Amino acid sequence: MKPLVRNAALSSYVELSQSLGIDPRGLMKSVGLDPVGLAVQDRWIPGAAVTELLELSATAARREEFGVLLAERRRFSNLGPISLVLREEPDVRSAIALLVRHEHMVNEMLHSRLTEANGFATVKVSLELGEARETRQAVELAVGTFHGFLRVFLGARWQPVSVCFTHGAPRDIAAHRRHFGPVVEFDRDFNGIVFYAAELDTPNTMSDPLLRGYARRYFESLAVAEDATERDRVRELIEVLLPTGRCSIEQVAGSLGVDRRTVHRHLAASGETFSSLVNATRTQLAEQLVANPRRSLTEISGLLGFSAPSAFSRWFRDQFGTSAREWRLRRSAEGPVPN
Repeated sequence: MKPLVRNAALSSYVELSQSLGIDPRGLMKSVGLDPVGLAVQDRWIPGAAVTELLELSATAARREEFGVLLAERRRFSNLGPISLVLREEPDVRSAIALLVRHEHMVNEMLHSRLTEANGFATVKVSLELGEARETRQAVELAVGTFHGFLRVFLGARWQPVSVCFTHGAPRDIAAHRRHFGPVVEFDRDFNGIVFYAAELDTPNTMSDPLLRGYARRYFESLAVAEDATERDRVRELIEVLLPTGRCSIEQVAGSLGVDRRTVHRHLAASGETFSSLVNATRTQLAEQLVANPRRSLTEISGLLGFSAPSAFSRWFRDQFGTSAREWRLRRSAEGPVPN
């Protein structure tokens, strides 16, 4: 199946797009992404759609440096749960090794590796989408994010020996020089960052040795939990697609880069069908949404992918044995429910 990425890959995308005078929501919908879903940073979305979105956005804004501009807005916390343990690693070498080893928890299409030779260290970055696509913006975002990651550990004034891209230079390289410094190079044979190997041994001043063991154990348990099965990936996409009204097995299969029979086969292996998984996902979401009195039942109907509130009402009564309004009143009488 084709690689997925966390919603966090598009962190600050809406704000950047609006600042450049383009319509982020329209562009997202054009590649099959739900703008509302961006609020959930740990949700997974198709990597190919993200890559296409970045290219379309660069064209619409007439800014060849769109990926770099987005990288400038990255925060360390955008890495998700792994950022908690990276912050406690003893030195730069250990932090990079951990990030490279678990990069699939952040971005399934990202492949990076660290090498050392002749006193230099090189982080090479590549993207594997499973199909031929223009990746200039996604590559610059990935390299720019890695550059920002290194600066967290090596200081805001740190400069690499060189930052390399396989594609040609843009007409205006001001943004690249602002983000990377004067060492950015184009038309090279790899994408990545070269710096002095001795810097790998720089101690991490953020690290607390007393917390390191706790952080490692927490992360190891989480890493196992997030090793998603095919069922998990289908369920994630169902949750993303329900509010768009396009939650079909064909849409899910297309997002995963397979045909519908492959999706059926994977689900059957876990004792599920596509319909049963849609229903289970709706049921879980309905419990959360209906319990929130600030959401109207009409709004909830749309979020769960129903064509009309009456269809939602019938489904809810079949699932819960009562109307959504009665269920909400009973739950409210039992006490407040956390959002």
